Amino acid sequence: MQILVTGGAGFIGSHVVDECLAAGHEVVAVDDLSSGKRENLPPGVPLYQVDVADADAVRQVFELVRPEQVVHQVAQISVSRSVREPAFDARTNVLGLLNVLEAAVRYGTRSFVFASSGGVLYGDVYEPADEEHPAAPVSPYGIAKLTGEMYLQFFVREYGLRCTALRYANVYGPRQDPHGEAGVVAIFLQRMLHGEAPVINGDGKYIRDYVFVEDVARANLSVLAGEGEGFRAYNVGTGRGTDVNELEAGLRQALGEVLRQQGKKLELPAAAYGPPRPGDLRSSLLDAGKMARELGWRSRVTLAEGLRRTAAWFAGREEDAG
Repeated sequence: MQILVTGGAGFIGSHVVDECLAAGHEVVAVDDLSSGKRENLPPGVPLYQVDVADADAVRQVFELVRPEQVVHQVAQISVSRSVREPAFDARTNVLGLLNVLEAAVRYGTRSFVFASSGGVLYGDVYEPADEEHPAAPVSPYGIAKLTGEMYLQFFVREYGLRCTALRYANVYGPRQDPHGEAGVVAIFLQRMLHGEAPVINGDGKYIRDYVFVEDVARANLSVLAGEGEGFRAYNVGTGRGTDVNELEAGLRQALGEVLRQQGKKLELPAAAYGPPRPGDLRSSLLDAGKMARELGWRSRVTLAEGLRRTAAWFAGREEDAG
């Protein structure tokens, strides 16, 4: 099966590519390489360096590839930048999505998977929220994700495209970018490996549902292999909450074990505490029971194992760079 992965050289997208290849599919990646990296992709995977906001360039790729299925991972991921520059956010997260959807319909794609986000849709939740929880986005980023889901439903009604939205929890793992407004796991590991103190915002009692990137990639493949028509939405998370203080302690332990196995000693400074970040949710947890019932998907990688594997990847990258 021919699958096109937008954002295929990025953090999550490259793991989706790996999973699709392992299942025996043909894969093509689209990425403008603004944050993705060619080295994230296995040799031999075609990469089209295209900005999805360029409608003509997107159409040219679809005309060449004519994919049966599309996994749309491209996104402007900075919530704070979406607040400062909502038009910039909408350029990729709304107009870019529309360009890919229109090309998919024009060139005969039969199913479309969209990377949405549970946390930004559901707001503060202290018990795992299922897909029926009211959507209440407060940032332009969240508004764009909800708008994207509504456009998917329009394309289902109007054109019969099979569309699925995957509402991710906090995804972490190897290849995550530690620069800019990236995931806290990547940022903390980068600072620890450079002998710098990780900075915890506020009191650190911000609870999140951390899901390992390989589990997220499997969720995408489960949707591609599934049956059914129309629009579907699934949460992709673990339902288990961890606050930032606990996460930092877990990362410290995981990295310490990895470095000891490598015969290295590194002083890991104690965490520092900074001011709270405006607008941060206190708690965000997802109930992924629907995906378990309908597609048989469950998260497999525990947080301890995921942190160990992520720490090993970051430590190996630092070793290669040194």
